[in-house]
Amino acid sequence: MQDVKVTIIDREGVEHVLDAPTDMSMNIMELCKAYELPVIGECGGMAMCATCQCYLESDTELPEQSDDELDMLDQAFHVEDNSRLGCQIQILDEIDGIVLRLAPE
Repeated sequence: MQDVKVTIIDREGVEHVLDAPTDMSMNIMELCKAYELPVIGECGGMAMCATCQCYLESDTELPEQSDDELDMLDQAFHVEDNSRLGCQIQILDEIDGIVLRLAPE
């Protein structure tokens, strides 16, 4: 089992450095929920709500956004150029060191 480091900046500006397992098919939304950070994830990770929206704060290369993710962000509040849905960011070796900031509720 290998973990990567993920930094989540909560809505109060506090940084949480989390150990994220790469062998459990988890995503960022699930990781935040596991660490009891304030992410709702209403749709369960189907890119059908924006309650796990976050901002990519690091230079981490992520896969292109899917049409579903882009469509959901088109309807969300507080969207920025670096907005992503946490449920669409898989925990893989490639994201080691990623820094994400939770979007306002």
